Amino acid sequence: MANTKTMTRDLTTGSVPKKLMVFAYPFMLSNLLQVIYNVVDMIVIGQVVGSEGLSAVSIGGDLLAFCTMICIGFSSAGQIMISQFTGKGDREAVKSIIGTMFTSILAFSLVLSVVTIFMTDTFLGWMKTPAEAYAQARDYAIVCFSGLFFVYGYNVVSAILRGMGDSMRPFIFIAIAAVINFLLDLLFISVMGMEAFGAALATIIGQAFSFIASIIYLYKKREAFGFDFKLKSFALRWDKLKPMIKLGFPLALQFAAISISMLFVNSYINSYGLIASAVTGIGNKLRNVMSIFTRSIATAGSSMVGQNMGAGKPDRVKQMVRTASIICLSAGILVSGIFLLFPKQIFSLFDRNPEVLAWAPRYMWTLALTFMSFSVMSPFNAVINGIGFAGLSLVIALVDGVVSRIGLSLLLGITFNMGIEGFWYGSALASFMTGIIGGIYYFSGKWKTRKLIIH
Repeated sequence: MANTKTMTRDLTTGSVPKKLMVFAYPFMLSNLLQVIYNVVDMIVIGQVVGSEGLSAVSIGGDLLAFCTMICIGFSSAGQIMISQFTGKGDREAVKSIIGTMFTSILAFSLVLSVVTIFMTDTFLGWMKTPAEAYAQARDYAIVCFSGLFFVYGYNVVSAILRGMGDSMRPFIFIAIAAVINFLLDLLFISVMGMEAFGAALATIIGQAFSFIASIIYLYKKREAFGFDFKLKSFALRWDKLKPMIKLGFPLALQFAAISISMLFVNSYINSYGLIASAVTGIGNKLRNVMSIFTRSIATAGSSMVGQNMGAGKPDRVKQMVRTASIICLSAGILVSGIFLLFPKQIFSLFDRNPEVLAWAPRYMWTLALTFMSFSVMSPFNAVINGIGFAGLSLVIALVDGVVSRIGLSLLLGITFNMGIEGFWYGSALASFMTGIIGGIYYFSGKWKTRKLIIH
């Protein structure tokens, strides 16, 4: 029993701010590496290939992000279930969830790879991909779709470990991917001239090494991990798969709806031409800088909520929300200030095209709005996801993705004739609706009596 506990962390006792920060710290490092992981592709491709390459990687990356969001939805459901059962102390249930997650999610990744590869040209058409970037975008997308198994595999392992209270090892595994990706980017793009194809290949090889390393580690530590990796342990357990689907579907829909709405908005932006596509592509990568803080706090917070609600300690959830709000808002103000002060210098890291740089100052104001919306919504999302409120996640998905982002973008961009800036501002303002809904639910106090999955 003692060995099994070595890979879990108790988030139900001790100082909430300290536990949250210590648990979130590796997430911040992981997200920082993932940002670097994604930004390196853009910087190298932008400096070596130019605006055509930036547009291609941006569009291909948007399609990969959509596929990844589906995985994150279902793996997050597994993480929430694991955290609640961990808080309750039911290790056999945790073992069953782990086996079910591996089999169901990885099998889905193989099916999705086949479907997306065959639909690549259709997707690129829907995205209104500029003609100058089409061939490279196609190469990038096909390579990434082919490697979804490894992308999904890493996310499954990370979700399992996070649910058990271990946030450091996912950081180590993504660090492996980041280093390999950086080295291969230099080799494939700068040395071998493989353009966007090389960027995608570097990304997938990095993810493959990360996933393989994580599986090797977990197998060697299987006794402490609490999962023996025997064939029978990978059997699908309907009593675990059913709640995972029930919770995972709305979560996946929430992430997918946001991603689809981004694809929809970006397709309009791409129709404005190569420069608009390149500027937005850079901006989308810069958005990830703020996610270093907000995603880290939301992910750590949801595990803390799951464990504490499972242990019957709702007061610690309130302390988590207060701490998370302070951290996220402080980070949002700091990062926004830096971006607003040095817009062209930051954009020039990716592309020195004068036409692209001319748009940088105006785009940064929309990023500042985006950062503040992230800061508002993340603590409340941690509560909603931590208690496993699938219905509210679904409502948020529809409001954020369909009503807010698409509706506001079309209203400002077309109805108010603001053009490309209207689409930027519409997308930036959309996430505030998520924060408003989450805030209303949190301050109502109804989450305290919400029936958990473990019951």
